[in-house]
Amino acid sequence: QVQLVESGGGLVQAGGSLKLSCAASVRTFSGYAVGWFRQAPGKVRTFVAAINWSGTTYVDSVVKGRFTISRDKNKKAVYLQMNSVKTDDTAVYYCAAHGDTNTLRIGKADYWGQGTQVTVSS
Repeated sequence: QVQLVESGGGLVQAGGSLKLSCAASVRTFSGYAVGWFRQAPGKVRTFVAAINWSGTTYVDSVVKGRFTISRDKNKKAVYLQMNSVKTDDTAVYYCAAHGDTNTLRIGKADYWGQGTQVTVSS
């Protein structure tokens, strides 16, 4: 069993930066692809970025060039660096994990975190 705990959300002004963290309890992320999804009010949850077990990253075109996904060398945390944020980035951000990257990218995860709120003010 893998428990995912997100942190780092909050209020940020448009154009600013924020870094989200996803920590794995009990075990490391070895063998898992880990990703970030977001859900804005009244909208469906959508894929943001993912990193697979070998370190290959995938970033949605909507945020590419502004958001970066990374992990620590011990594979116990995954980060989402959010730069040049926009009001449209306001959402609850979820961390998720699955053994297969492509399955994860379509939103089918074995594990989900509880979510962290990101609010971008204009």
